[in-house]
Amino acid sequence: MRSIRIVAWLMLFQIATTANAIEPQLESAIERAQDNRGEIEQALKRAPKAQKSAMQFLIRYMPTQDLQTLKADYLLKNVDRAYMTWQTSPWKEHIPESLFLNNVLPHACINEKRDEWRADFHERFYPLVKDAKSPAEAAAILNQNIFKLLNVKYSTQRKKADQSPTESIETGLASCTGLSVLLVDACRSVGIPARFVGTPLWSNRSGNHSWVEVWDRGWHFTGAAEPTGNDLDKGWFVGRASTAERDNPIHAIYAVSYKHTPTAFPMVWAPNRKDVFAVNVTDRYTQLKQELPDGFVRVMFVATKQNTQTNTPQRVRSKLTIVDTSGKDVYSGLTNDESFDANDHLSVPLKTGDTYTIQVSGHKARQLTVKTKEELVRFDD
Repeated sequence: MRSIRIVAWLMLFQIATTANAIEPQLESAIERAQDNRGEIEQALKRAPKAQKSAMQFLIRYMPTQDLQTLKADYLLKNVDRAYMTWQTSPWKEHIPESLFLNNVLPHACINEKRDEWRADFHERFYPLVKDAKSPAEAAAILNQNIFKLLNVKYSTQRKKADQSPTESIETGLASCTGLSVLLVDACRSVGIPARFVGTPLWSNRSGNHSWVEVWDRGWHFTGAAEPTGNDLDKGWFVGRASTAERDNPIHAIYAVSYKHTPTAFPMVWAPNRKDVFAVNVTDRYTQLKQELPDGFVRVMFVATKQNTQTNTPQRVRSKLTIVDTSGKDVYSGLTNDESFDANDHLSVPLKTGDTYTIQVSGHKARQLTVKTKEELVRFDD
C-alpha cells in the first residue's frame, strides 16, 4: 500500500511540475529581461486566460531591449487592445491566429521608439473603416486619409529615418520608413494584418525604399502616403521592384516578421541591429510585370528536410534543375528555405501538357507533366 501511495505522489508531482514548466524559449526571454524580469513575469501572470497565448508569443520573440525596458501595464494594454480589434473585426473569420500574432499583435514594426499608439489610433481610425467589407478596402481607406488627419507628409528634412508614430506626428515630417511605420500601426489598430517591407538598395543603385503589405487572402502592397485610389498592388516603385535580386542581400526585398526567422531585416539606418527579423519576398515582386505566354502556367517547387528537434518538415535551399524531353536545360535555380515567406515557393513558368524531368539535390529525379492550373510540387526528405 505504501509503495502505491509513493507512486501516486510521484505521478502527481510530475504532473504539477509539467504544468508549471515554462518552455525554454520563453524562459530564455524572461532571463534576458534581467532587472526588468518582474515586469515581464507580471505581464504573463496578469494576462487573461483567453490572451495568455498572445502574451506568451509577444514575449517569446521580443527584442532584448524591449524585454529590459517595457512595463507590464504597457504589454497588457497592447495585447488586450490588439485582441479586441481582432475578435470584433468584420474580417476576423479570414484572419487565422498565426497572422494575428505575427502581424496585428506586435507593438512595433522595426527599431523605432516604443509608443502607446494602439488605443489612440483605434479611436481615430476605426470610424473611417467601420463599414469596409475587407482588409484591403480598409487599408486603402486608411492610406487615403490618415496622413491628412495626422498632418504628416514625406520630407527629407525629417529628424531621422526610423521615427515612431509620435515622433512623426510631432514634426509633421517623415521618410518613407516613418510613413510606413505609421500606416502599419494604423492598420493593426483596426485589426488588419500589416507588415513593414523594404529593400536596402534598388538594383539600379538609386537608393533604398520602404513600403507596406496588408493581408487580404494573400499579401498585397501599397506605398505609405502614396495611395492609388481604392487599389492595392500598384505604385511608382513597381518597375524597380520587378528587377530586385532575390539572392543578393543588397538588392532583395524583405518583409519584417516579429517571429524569429534565419534572416535579419537589413535596416540601412541601423546596420548593426540584428534583432528585427524578416522573410525574403522578392519573387512576388519580380513577377509583377511578367506576363506568361499563352499555354504556360507557373509551377511551384519546395524541398524539405525533417527538423529533428521539432519533428516537422522544414524548407531548405536545394539546387533544382528542369530538363525537357530533348535533354535541354530549361531552368536552374534554388528552392526557398525558411528565410522566405511561408507560402512563397520557387515558381517556374512551364508549358502545359509538356513533360519535364525535375532534379533536386538529394532527391531522385522525377517526371512531371504540367497541368493547366498552377500546382505545388514537393520534394520531401
